[in-house]
Amino acid sequence: PLGSLLIAKAMWAVGLLLAWALLHPASSQQCHLAGPNGVLRFSDKHAEIRVPALHRVPSSLDPLYHLVRHCLDLIQQNPLPTELLRAALNDPSSVRTSEVVQYGLGYVICATVALLFTVAMPVAGMCFCYCRSRQRCGGRLRAHRRSLGCRRHCLLASLSLNSLIILTSVICALVTSQRVKWQMEPGLGAVPATLHTLRQHIDNVPQGVQMVVDQFEVPRQQIISDLGGLSRSVGLSIHAQLKAMTYAALAELQDRAGDLQTSLHHLQILEQTVWALASARAQLEPVLRERRRHVVSLLDDPRCTSCASVLGRAQSLELGADYSKVPSVEKVLKALAGLPRSDFAEMIRQGNGTFNSIPELAVERMAQVIQDLRKDMARVAEKVQSIADSFPLPDYTQRVSEALLKAQDRSQPYLREVERFERYRWIAGTVLCSIILLILACNVTGMALGTYGLSKREDASDYECRGEAGAKFLLVGVGLAFLFSWLLILLVFATFLVGGNIQTLVCRNWVNQEIYKFIDTPGNLPPSMNLTRQLNLRSGSNLSTMYRECKSGAGLWEVLQLDRSYDLDEHLKTPKYTADFQKRLADFTARLGDVRLLRSEGRQDLETFARSGVDEVNYGRFQEEMKNPVVQTSLPGLARNLEGLQKMQRNSTVAGRLAAEARALWQLQNSTVQSQEALVAKLGESVQFLSRLAPHLQERVKTTLATTASVEAQLPVLAQQILRQEIGCFSRRELRYFSQYLSWVGQTLREDVASCQPLATALDNGQVILCDRIADPWNAFWFSLGCCTFFLIPNIIFAVRLTKHFRPIRNRLISTGSEETCPFHIPRVTALKL
Repeated sequence: PLGSLLIAKAMWAVGLLLAWALLHPASSQQCHLAGPNGVLRFSDKHAEIRVPALHRVPSSLDPLYHLVRHCLDLIQQNPLPTELLRAALNDPSSVRTSEVVQYGLGYVICATVALLFTVAMPVAGMCFCYCRSRQRCGGRLRAHRRSLGCRRHCLLASLSLNSLIILTSVICALVTSQRVKWQMEPGLGAVPATLHTLRQHIDNVPQGVQMVVDQFEVPRQQIISDLGGLSRSVGLSIHAQLKAMTYAALAELQDRAGDLQTSLHHLQILEQTVWALASARAQLEPVLRERRRHVVSLLDDPRCTSCASVLGRAQSLELGADYSKVPSVEKVLKALAGLPRSDFAEMIRQGNGTFNSIPELAVERMAQVIQDLRKDMARVAEKVQSIADSFPLPDYTQRVSEALLKAQDRSQPYLREVERFERYRWIAGTVLCSIILLILACNVTGMALGTYGLSKREDASDYECRGEAGAKFLLVGVGLAFLFSWLLILLVFATFLVGGNIQTLVCRNWVNQEIYKFIDTPGNLPPSMNLTRQLNLRSGSNLSTMYRECKSGAGLWEVLQLDRSYDLDEHLKTPKYTADFQKRLADFTARLGDVRLLRSEGRQDLETFARSGVDEVNYGRFQEEMKNPVVQTSLPGLARNLEGLQKMQRNSTVAGRLAAEARALWQLQNSTVQSQEALVAKLGESVQFLSRLAPHLQERVKTTLATTASVEAQLPVLAQQILRQEIGCFSRRELRYFSQYLSWVGQTLREDVASCQPLATALDNGQVILCDRIADPWNAFWFSLGCCTFFLIPNIIFAVRLTKHFRPIRNRLISTGSEETCPFHIPRVTALKL
């Protein structure tokens, strides 16, 4: 029962150890990621061919732009004239003037106002010239009234405020005119450049797709590099995870081999020592008996003084421990005879060497599968090349490329005309703004000279040259205003007609997508302008759909009309390229844990050791016997007593005999008893070791045998499990490389190489350039110049009326009231200065 209990405990301990070994690696070992190398870096050479996105830049003139747009919304409140545009594009002769006038009623009213202004201002100028020739307009005041100074101050303030408004407007006109000039040249240049970039983008799609495919070399080289270190990594991982368990089993086996060797050594010592002690006892017994007889007879001698006290001790002088009574270990030694038959040191060294050679063994066993995996990578590269070979775009983008080339060629003459018209506009605007500044200079000079002249004139009727000069400067400004106002209004109306229609007809409907809806509606455009057919869009698609899809990042193949459907996602599915690679890894198996820790002869030696009966010897009997001295009475003590009695004797003969007996006892102690005591001490060491080993011998040996056998059995299982785990980690890591590459391929094809997003970006850029960067400052220019033009009317009125105040008064008589209400007023006598 005791043996069965020990075996059960040993098997339970081994089971726990193996369960921990099986579960711990799988739960704690994680895949070793490649760190920074886990993220692949791809070069994008096609990225140089891009249509840069333009955006509206905030400006300090934005409030002015918003004001002009609101004014244009008031002038043109009608929506996009789809019926009128359809008729104009398909059958221009069917367009009725009444419809055009009805749509552009606001522009017609503005044209009427401009025409009236153009006619009225020159007529008014001629009338003014006639009046001046008759000395009626801009002449002198005929009477000096009390309210004259107040009127003069009001006219000065009004003309100053009016001049300030004109100055602000003309500055805005100059700034916006210059901004139009700055934006017009790059804006016009962006049209052919953008068309060329789009055509280049489409024409370079095959090269771009091939470039993307060629980048498969990045993950391929990384996977090849990882394959080179896979086998050693697997071997090192197996060794690292199993070495604790293996080294523990080897250490335990080494301990049991040591127990066997040491136990055999101590058992041999035990047998030899017991035999030596028994022989020595037999030799010591007659000598000790004879020595006791001599001592007792001497101490019994009446001549021996005070010897009676030692007599009793001498009479008890006899042997103590009898080792012939202890158990014999001859049977145990016979059972262990010839052990150990195996070289445990060499066995452990070989087991340790076999286990430590697992990394090299893994390299050898996995060499063939690594070679096959490299071949698989070559076949995967051929499959990846099929992405470029089956890409359908080159056969279907020719129409788009031809349409872009035709648009680029046809736009050149119009762009040159626009550039020439813009140059004339800028020159005319700059000249007319300079004239307005000249009018303002006349106003300022006239008001300054006139005011200075008034301050220097002592009498209102006196002639003062500076006041007269101020009046003439004001009249020069009036003359310039009459002379050039009709040119100003013509420039304002011409730029207003162009810029206003661009804003209300194009830009406003471009922002709210109405222009796309008009283009998409069948029948609105003539067949020669069918964009769906010219751009080879897919059936059921239109410009709005294409714009939205391109804006969201669709590929060209998704918006073009293809004879067969092309599903990029189907071509980018990872299993299509990794199935063979993963299957080969999943099917691979190799036995890498076949380590022989304990051969059969070593196992038999340990089993013989456990059955030898070492644990059945009664070592307590040895320990009880060793408690007894070799001689019951201490020979050194008795010898010292005899030496003490010698000194007390008066009889020299007795004293001599006592001294001789003392020396004999000392000689017996030193020659015989001490050697037996040394043997007893040696026996005690062996007994102590064997007594400590004996209770646990069966359990330790059985545990060692069970652990060694289980470790030998489980090492291949655990090694296979770690092999599968490492291969799984490797497979997942390489799968991530494939996924990264294929994801990058899809993203690059959709967003860069074969993206139709540049088309949407080009349309958005067109809106930004035409509406935000050109139309806004253009409309702000005519608005500011128009303000200058219309404020010339009050400028003329105020200047002409103010001229009279800068000239001497013809009649200086001052009336306190109206001559009509007080006809009989007698003026106060005053001294007249002649």
